[in-house]
This record gives sequence, C-alpha cells and structure tokens, in this order.
Amino acid sequence: MNIIRPLAIAALTTSLATPALAEREQTIYLNPFAGFQLFDDKRDLSETGTLGIGAEFRFHPNWAVEGVYSKADADRKYVSGSSDFNEYRLDGIYYFAGQDQAWNPYVSAGAGHADFGDDVLSYQTAGSNHEETRVNVGAGFRYNVSDSVSIRAELREFHGLDESTFDTQASLGLSFAFNRTVSESKPEPREPTDADNDGVPDNRDQCPGTAAGVSVDSNGCERDNDGDGVANRMDQCPNTPAGASVNNRGCELDSDNDGVVNSADQCHGTTAGADVDATGCEGVSETVETIELNVQFPTNSSVIGDAFDNEIRRVANFMLEYPETTVEIAGHSDSIGEAEYNRFLSQRRAEAVATRLTDALGISADRVSAVGYGESQPVASNDTAAGRAENRRVEARIQVRR
Repeated sequence: MNIIRPLAIAALTTSLATPALAEREQTIYLNPFAGFQLFDDKRDLSETGTLGIGAEFRFHPNWAVEGVYSKADADRKYVSGSSDFNEYRLDGIYYFAGQDQAWNPYVSAGAGHADFGDDVLSYQTAGSNHEETRVNVGAGFRYNVSDSVSIRAELREFHGLDESTFDTQASLGLSFAFNRTVSESKPEPREPTDADNDGVPDNRDQCPGTAAGVSVDSNGCERDNDGDGVANRMDQCPNTPAGASVNNRGCELDSDNDGVVNSADQCHGTTAGADVDATGCEGVSETVETIELNVQFPTNSSVIGDAFDNEIRRVANFMLEYPETTVEIAGHSDSIGEAEYNRFLSQRRAEAVATRLTDALGISADRVSAVGYGESQPVASNDTAAGRAENRRVEARIQVRR
C-alpha cells in the first residue's frame, strides 16, 4: 500500500501536466498489383503485362509516400527475342479523402530507376543505354472494402529523361492495410488574462485597473446608471437627468447657489442669500389653488388643439378674477418607459396647455410657466393600471408671490 499510493499520485500528476493529445490514424499498405504497360516506340518493346508491389506509408489522412518495385518480360517489337524490365521508384501521393471514407481518389508523382535489360537497344540510336531515370505522374482511386482490405486502380505516365521517352501504365491491385492510431501533442487553450479581476478579459477591457469588487459593465468599466460620467460607487446623486452638468459627486450644479439646480432654475444669477421659490426666482410663491385639468393627449403626442379650451378656461377665469396670481402648468406621467423620455414628454404637454392659456385665452405669458415633472411626483401607485392612469395628469398650480 505504501508503494502504490506514491505511484498513483505520480501518475495523476503526470496526467495533469500532459498537454491535451489529438489522435489520428496512420496506415501502412502492401499494394500488390498487375498492370499493362505501353512502351515508347523508341524502346523496341511490345506492350506487355507488368507485375509489381508497393509499400505505402500514409502518415497523414491526405498524404502518403510509396516505394514500388515492378517487373515485366517484354517481347521485342522489331526483332526477335524478349527483354527483362525492372524498375524501382518512389512516389508521393495526395488523397482527396480520409481513410474513413469508402472512396479515396488520389494523384501522385515520383521518380525511379528503370532497367530494360542488357539486350535492349534503341532501334533508332544504336548503343543507347539500357538503364534510365524515369519521372512519373499518376491518378487513381482506392476503394475501401473494409478497414484492412481495399481495391486500387490507377493510370500513370512515365517520362524517360535520358532519351525523352514516354511510357504509359494502367494497373489494378488489391491492398492490405495495417492501421495504427497515434497521438500528437495539442496545446491546451489558454485562459484569457484578467489583470484587474473584474471578470472582463484584458483583450476587451476598456477600463483596466478597476478597483477590486467594483461592479463593471461588459467593457470592464464601472457602471454609471444615470450616464452623468460619475460611476455609481461615487455618485451621491443617482438618477440625475440626462445631459445635466454635475460635479465630481454626480450631483447637478447650482451655479448661483440658491438651492435650485441649474436644470430647474428659471432665474439664473439670483442675489446671494435671497429667498427663492422652486423655480429659483426671488420671492417665495405660495400655491393657493391646484386645478387638475382633464386634458387628454394622443399616445406619445403633445398636440391638443382647441378641443380642451373649455377645460383650460377654468384656469383662465380664476386668474382673471385674481390678477395678482401666476400659474405653473405641471405635467406628470406614469413610470412606464425611460424616465428622461417621460420628463421630456410631460414638459411638452405642459407647454402645450400653457400655450393654449396664453394664446387663445388671453392670459399674459409672464404669468404662466410650464414644468414637466415626468414620473417624479406620483399621486398613486404605478403598480396598477388605475394608479398609472391617475399619475398621467396635468395640473394648474395657481400661486401668489409673497
């Protein structure tokens, strides 16, 4: 037991340290064949049957190399007698399909040494050499009958370099395969690095070096939900309106320090220390009457025309009776949709009502203001349809300045 445990640990360690292995099949073929060879007319040899055998090493699914020996006993064509023919050659082969496919078409090329016998002389050139170097190209196919047996047929053209001869051979053979599976090292995929440990790989982290534990978006940058340029972690005033100028704490600027942020301040540059109302104007306005207007708008629209003048005239009549009053037309929405869009739409609707009040109903424009509050001042729950309907409203807040 004391010996087995260290051996098991060593084997496990070795297996963990070994790169991933990819398996592929190598094949050795023995290729006996019979063929028919047509010799160039210069050789003075008749067409003849040829026997041979090849040893092929298929080291890759598409590539192989083959050594071939072939021989024939060829009759002389123009004189009596015959001649022994022997050749040794080496060919390279490219297969268009893998060993697992039934049909394996291929092309090949190679070179070899041919011996045409001592008594073979060219009838055109007496005394020519009976040995010759030949190069060749060929094409054929292998049909796999089983994993170990296949049929091979090919057509090959030879070119003798010494006397510029051209010979042709067609052959058919039976091949016997000896397969083995080999493993080759394949590098394991490397995990992408993440130097700041924010969960976003360095190769697409647009904000490297973020603080540990900080929530980031898909680009590796700290989240800024209200888009004011100050990350959530440091934003003391979340949900500021889009486009508003903010300080380094994410809060809207108040340039004249009157307690009303710039986006809501209708009277910029008020005197330091002066009392101002909700619009940032000096003097404090007190709302003495709030009239809720039953004004309906088409979906996503702020157009009302003169259809609701009778409803709006209630406000005009009150203001004509009390000339010292002013009015704020306040637009409100429910919480469906983006908050900034709701504020924008409620502002446009409030302005539409204010325009009807000043243009058609004769109230002086300096007594009328319009403010869109969006979804920020609900009077009912936005969780129900009835509550959302109550929140979609326009109010006329009639005020007296003290």
